[in-house]
Amino acid sequence: MTTDAALATELRQLVNGYQVSQAIHVAATLGIADSLAEGARASDEVAQATGTHAPTLYRLLRALASVGVLRELDAQRFELTPLGQCLRSDVPGSIADWAAFIGRPYRWQAWAELLHSVKTGEDAFRHVHGTDVWTYRSSHPDENTIFDRAMTSLSRRSNTAVLAAYDFGRFQTLTDVGGGNGAFLAAVLTAHPTLRGVLFDQPHVVSGAHAVLEAAGVTNRCRVIGGSFFETLPDGSDGYVLRTVIHDWDDGDAIRILKVVRGAIADDGTVLLIERIVAPPNQGRDTKFSDLNMLVGLGGSERTREKYAELLHQSGFALRRISDAGIYSVIEGGLA
Repeated sequence: MTTDAALATELRQLVNGYQVSQAIHVAATLGIADSLAEGARASDEVAQATGTHAPTLYRLLRALASVGVLRELDAQRFELTPLGQCLRSDVPGSIADWAAFIGRPYRWQAWAELLHSVKTGEDAFRHVHGTDVWTYRSSHPDENTIFDRAMTSLSRRSNTAVLAAYDFGRFQTLTDVGGGNGAFLAAVLTAHPTLRGVLFDQPHVVSGAHAVLEAAGVTNRCRVIGGSFFETLPDGSDGYVLRTVIHDWDDGDAIRILKVVRGAIADDGTVLLIERIVAPPNQGRDTKFSDLNMLVGLGGSERTREKYAELLHQSGFALRRISDAGIYSVIEGGLA
């Protein structure tokens, strides 16, 4: 059998995708899109603005132009394409912070050990670094800051769809479990002025929440509490939301977390899981590669609708309904 040349080329481009990813990461880290926000500039000017080696920066810029992120003009001048505009830090829907995060060396090293995860079922991050990712970031504050910015960026991009898909205004008090620096909860409270909120995450994580909540003008309606969701949660709320939390953990730990929620929730309360749902065979590329990301970095997984129903059942909840919300779904459970 002779290999089709066009198919071989297409596959080679997929194989070499890491090169594009890393080039975009470097561009985001350097703020190249921001330096081109006002229009075309010579590569030497961009090098001066970003503190880089001019001849080498030109090589990076022309490579990015070859994949449509930039456009090369005459005299080694470059401008942003519509695609490249998404790397600006000052535009709605920017992915600059995500791109700056995905190429961090500690994360890259874990992905290099995907083979170890596939052979053993273990998360590669612990294999490489000797500890879990949460402990690693807590002892590397700079990396934790970069991660928080990336998560806030993703949250902002998806908040509109989630808020449109589900009526959070039905609750009196909503506890955001594992809510990071509060970007999602701030959006919910802004959309529902009578709602009160509780932000819960590890102490070093929620320590950065005040600025986010204050900027949204919701500090007077939100308590911030640090702790471990494996141990205890603030009790009595009628709504508990876990946004992209359960996918971080294997089934055993996911059930442990949900049982802690079960012990804290009001009798008539609702638990909401905001997660990606694994699509049928041959569909849903983003979620299925996100699943590999969970495997490599955390030992967690993305799951099917049926699997989320099973996790809820084993934790004392019953699945009520699932609402589509863009790339995510809002999975609603009540007491069984």
